[in-house]
Amino acid sequence: MSPPVSTCGATIAGTVLDHVAHAVVRWPDVWTRYAVDLGAEWNSGGPGPGFAPAQLRFGNGARVEVLMPHRVEVNDFLDRFITNNGPGPHHLTFKVPDLQAALERVVEAGFEPIGVDVSDPEWKEAFIHPKRATGVVVQLAEQRIPWVSPPPDDYPTERRRRPDGSGPAPPASLRWVAHVVADLEAAAGLFAGLLGGVVVDEGMLPGQRWVDLQWAGPLGLRLIAPADGATGPLHTWLGGRSGRIHHLELTVEDPAGVLGVRPAGSPLSLMGRHGTPVDLWELAPEDNSGLGLVLAPA
Repeated sequence: MSPPVSTCGATIAGTVLDHVAHAVVRWPDVWTRYAVDLGAEWNSGGPGPGFAPAQLRFGNGARVEVLMPHRVEVNDFLDRFITNNGPGPHHLTFKVPDLQAALERVVEAGFEPIGVDVSDPEWKEAFIHPKRATGVVVQLAEQRIPWVSPPPDDYPTERRRRPDGSGPAPPASLRWVAHVVADLEAAAGLFAGLLGGVVVDEGMLPGQRWVDLQWAGPLGLRLIAPADGATGPLHTWLGGRSGRIHHLELTVEDPAGVLGVRPAGSPLSLMGRHGTPVDLWELAPEDNSGLGLVLAPA
């Protein structure tokens, strides 16, 4: 497969994939998994109108933003999302140095931004609808000062212990968001062309093609698509959608020691690889509030 090409010179310079958002019914539904099992530290968060965000930081600095409904009488968008879809992946946030300039590039590339809000000089945002953004909400944000806040009193402080009893396992590193798409060229046009992801790997396996994209930050995006005309697990899992986030991939010390893992064997957990690692482990979406995890040894 040829490397993706830029969309008519409309690349947004300085873009970084900042975090992936995980919608849950309650924060504690995933705190044991992310904090105790995988060592994520609290970064920032708190209650807001319609939702409460909690950003959790892994060992390499990559973050998951856990979202739960809050004050739904003010704004029920997240509550409706969970009611209609269940808990699971919600959006990808890309930080840009200048939102107004970024929106000009978005329009040039043929997308129509929605939800544009520049009323707060500390946080300006806009979105690309999932119907145009290969099945996932894409948030573009300009932020002047990074947010940091103390954790709530009930955020876990205990950590998974090493098998030899020498102390807590080091925090996992969040490496990849695995995004299955129906049209790899369209996805590459958005994420590599417009948003400036750099191709660091690509390949083919029976029934699938993939491209790995990286930005200046620690978090990368793995785009996976059924091979041309192929039917199989990827095609079935998409179910006619233009795309769905399938799992997060992390590197972990002693992944076999994480509660509830099993050796990775499903085609979807092994996708995007040149071979089949014998020491890859997975957690099903139902074991992590709708968002699967794939764990590789650190």
